[in-house]
Amino acid sequence: MTSNPNKAREAVEILGIELESVALDLQEPQSLDVAEVAMIKVAAAREALHDPDHPVIVEDSGLVVEAWNGLPGALTKWFLQSVGNQGLLRMLSAEENRSARAVCAVALAVVDGSVRVFVGEVEGSIAPDPRGSGGFGWDPIFVPEGGAKTYAELGALKHKYSHRARALRAARSGLEALLNR
Repeated sequence: MTSNPNKAREAVEILGIELESVALDLQEPQSLDVAEVAMIKVAAAREALHDPDHPVIVEDSGLVVEAWNGLPGALTKWFLQSVGNQGLLRMLSAEENRSARAVCAVALAVVDGSVRVFVGEVEGSIAPDPRGSGGFGWDPIFVPEGGAKTYAELGALKHKYSHRARALRAARSGLEALLNR
């Protein structure tokens, strides 16, 4: 599913089922669209795993900053590796518009090779400074709409409402529908 142990842990906590996490060295598609990236990566993962007799799930997520026309999007991982949360905040400091979306795409490839993509989004904004000690990645700087706390300050509540929780729950329902037909 993911080579990121934090994402794998969140998926298990959100879904309430055990998942086998496999770290694959897959080519990372260069696109801002997390759904496109997840769809390409799940097909590559199925192939790398030699078409297993069970579903394969791949997750991709990103932070979409409205003032930057969708950047960093699916490139968030690489963006944060280069400049970190502090660098992102410095670059955004001159912008009045701090609105952003947390986006997650879960791609599901079943045994017959068909692929479905489930997307979860949360509207929000970028905090002026990092806050909170929970979470990972950009959790300390993303504030979900209607709240005042960052993902990193929400603790376990993040799993109830996050972009990843929305996408994973939709994927679980999609998988159950596929398996019960």
